[in-house]
Amino acid sequence: MLNELEGKSIVVTGGGTGIGRATALACAAAGARVVVADVNLEAGRDTVSVISDRRGEAIFIRTDVSKEEQVESLVRDTLQAFGRLDGAFNNAGLSQTNLLLHELTAEQWHCIQSVNYDGVFFCMKHEIRAMLRSGKGSIVNVSSSLGRVAVPRAAEYCASKGGVLAMTKGAAVDYGAQGIRVNAVLPGITRTPMVESLAAQPQFAELLPRLEARHALGRLGSPEEIASAAVWLLSDASSFVTGAELAVDGGYLAM
Repeated sequence: MLNELEGKSIVVTGGGTGIGRATALACAAAGARVVVADVNLEAGRDTVSVISDRRGEAIFIRTDVSKEEQVESLVRDTLQAFGRLDGAFNNAGLSQTNLLLHELTAEQWHCIQSVNYDGVFFCMKHEIRAMLRSGKGSIVNVSSSLGRVAVPRAAEYCASKGGVLAMTKGAAVDYGAQGIRVNAVLPGITRTPMVESLAAQPQFAELLPRLEARHALGRLGSPEEIASAAVWLLSDASSFVTGAELAVDGGYLAM
């Protein structure tokens, strides 16, 4: 990935932990100037600190993607800092509630949709406006293998991630002629802090072995493996790829 993103400015939402952190680090290693956006001040700043220690260039902007005014400010501050926006990795999201659909309150439903679905809309809306001014750009939205298939007690999550796939394709069609590519990555179950903390609970003692068995490769993915795919989609190496669903899932969808 050396220098694949040299000179490009890239926004990474949810960049404080997990897949977002790994992607921010990978983008910086590939030569990008990175804007790390996260609601978690400490985690976001720590990602920037690691990039700086590795002689990369990054800034942190605290952002709640469910608030359009904060997303608009994120893009505006990115342009002020780096002059342009070349790419975005729209990753910030919430996990499922593990409730059945009829058990969900309206508040719980809207909480998931406001981050996972509305947040991607707000990000794309303002990222695309900036990219239209420069005449090109690459957006990578994080969906999920669960945007294509369902698991129990995750209807609200599956709905949000399926919506991201449809929105990705719609935007790819609308903006391809203006030089803006929009794609989605579909991670399988990935060893993020969120997954590890869930598996550490006594009632989920057998969770990780069962999850591993659902993947053709017999293991979970790492955040760095998702990040590698993201860097490729953000780079000019994928210049003829738009509207795609790239499953980085260890064969989860093939099983």
